[in-house]
Amino acid sequence: MRVRLLGSAALGAALLAGCSQGGSYSAGPVSTEAYADPAAMPPEMRERYARNDISPVRNVAEAPVSTFAVDVDTAAYSNVRRFLVGGATPPRDAVRTEEMINYFRYDYPLPADRGAPFSVTTDVSTTPWNPQTRLLRVGLRGYDLNYRERPAANLVFLVDVSGSMDQPDKLPLVKAALATLADGLRPQDRVSIVVYAGAAGLVLAPTSDRLQIKAALDNLNAGGSTAGGEGIQLAYATARANRIEGGINRVILATDGDFNVGLSDQRGLEELIERNRDDGITLTALGFGRDNLNDAMMEAIADKGNGNYAYIDTAMEARKVLDEQLGSTLFTIAGDVKVQVEFDPAAVSQYRLIGYENRALREEDFKNDQVDAGEIGAGHQVTAIYEIVPTGAQGWSGPRRYAGNQPAAAPAQSGSGEMAFVKLRYKLPGEKQSRLIERPVPRALIAGAAAPQGDMAFAVAVAGFAQKLRGDTLLGSWSYADIRRLAGSPADYWRREFVELVGIAESGRFAAEADGLPENAAL
Repeated sequence: MRVRLLGSAALGAALLAGCSQGGSYSAGPVSTEAYADPAAMPPEMRERYARNDISPVRNVAEAPVSTFAVDVDTAAYSNVRRFLVGGATPPRDAVRTEEMINYFRYDYPLPADRGAPFSVTTDVSTTPWNPQTRLLRVGLRGYDLNYRERPAANLVFLVDVSGSMDQPDKLPLVKAALATLADGLRPQDRVSIVVYAGAAGLVLAPTSDRLQIKAALDNLNAGGSTAGGEGIQLAYATARANRIEGGINRVILATDGDFNVGLSDQRGLEELIERNRDDGITLTALGFGRDNLNDAMMEAIADKGNGNYAYIDTAMEARKVLDEQLGSTLFTIAGDVKVQVEFDPAAVSQYRLIGYENRALREEDFKNDQVDAGEIGAGHQVTAIYEIVPTGAQGWSGPRRYAGNQPAAAPAQSGSGEMAFVKLRYKLPGEKQSRLIERPVPRALIAGAAAPQGDMAFAVAVAGFAQKLRGDTLLGSWSYADIRRLAGSPADYWRREFVELVGIAESGRFAAEADGLPENAAL
């Protein structure tokens, strides 16, 4: 199979690269214990990922309620793409299914009015890999915000200029990416630039002059060790000193990581980020480069900072994140967004949530407004897919032997007419008390479920691809060829790119030919 190379093999974003957190990170199949010095490890072993086990199957009679925080990060998809086009199999823990699904946009309706900041869509299809189950999709779409409506922005670019950034796919790409963001600024917006290497410093005072911003970026050079903690402290101090009341106040961190000088304790770093988040200063993390990725840390600090985490490997990806999606990247329309789905045992006997493993919440966390959750920006979309077993169909687990271990039988019929009940909690910007949206899911959707079509088919294809890369045994014999056929032949560039990635995996060698590199794919 002839495969077009889709972009550079660049990957980035490493913070506190030496921190192992008691074995909570996975760097692939080879143990790192033999290496006393992390720098002596082979490059592919210096990357760090949070453990990400596949969600277990739940019996509705025992655990009828599923609760999770929304996730709008997209870094996992870009990371997986980097591995595949570079001829390597992605580490299983690097594949976060929800980020793969949410990389793409789907045809959800806009909310009817801004009193509720997002619409809620539910639909059901058959499951391509299991005729006994069905797929329930829950989709959210935030309202759009045009260029003129966005509040004034106070942005602090925090740029890593340490020696490790002196690579073509690191600092040069950072400059191009942030220049792209600068092109989208308006006269009322302000940008400051803080850099860190052996020490941290302010290289550009707040300005709305795009030419000054680009000139300051062009003058950045890499060299020295990494005082990342000191840089973050200065960036937050700069953002606080230039706060815009009622506006967007955000630090945008661009790094390949390695906080080896200054503040290097993960908990201390997270507490600093949380304090500023509570004061209305948020954090976006952008990763660049390859070989020493601490993906777990980047994801964690973006979550703590009520921001998002994206990996930028090409100029095209920079435009996608910082130009086309600028509004959703910067302006939050709903905070602490939580989803809770309760299944009716008369309609559903078993279920599993595909992805969102590190976003799972306890049932009681749903109503607790003190529990932090995910944010939705203007125009953002969130998709979650449940695989469910209709009551009476063959499930993943059989009946138990002893009567005392068997759940009570569900009523033969229930008067609700529902298969599930979806609830969402969210806070409007500046509010402390959450609001509630509720939607019943009609039981008739199960009986009327057809094979996935259109948007649903593509979302299922992406979910299945991610789960297959993760080694999900419940996919049975469903193949990469099946995934590719389900995804179809989309007209959209990014969806076509996905189909080609599936083709790389289908080839069995995870290799790509170097010809046909698209224009502007890499610097």
